Amino acid sequence: MIRFHKIYFLLAILLFITEVLIALYVKDAIIRPYVGDFLVVMLVYCSIRAFLNFSVRSTAIFTLLFAYAVEIAQYLNMLKWLGLENNRFARIVLGSSFEWIDMLAYTLGAVFIIIVEKYISKK
Repeated sequence: MIRFHKIYFLLAILLFITEVLIALYVKDAIIRPYVGDFLVVMLVYCSIRAFLNFSVRSTAIFTLLFAYAVEIAQYLNMLKWLGLENNRFARIVLGSSFEWIDMLAYTLGAVFIIIVEKYISKK
């Protein structure tokens, strides 16, 4: 169940760096809000797969449910409940506003993962 997978670990690092760069330097209406959400699903997925040997489908579904939970926490204004509404880091990491289109971006990210993993496993 526990194992280290170097490729997933390196992908997670690359995705993390990409997400940080997007958060710090991209101020647009497409890449930051939607591509960032699409990529964060892959970041969480790769982070899990780097250390745990769960199936592709199980990990992708867990990751998608986790992303949905974060988005629902935004809908419920969880940062305010936790007293973190003025914490810039918390607002960047957890987000601060609910949008249905974010749910679509997360879903597309999870579907993309499953498609790529199936393609790779066939090779």
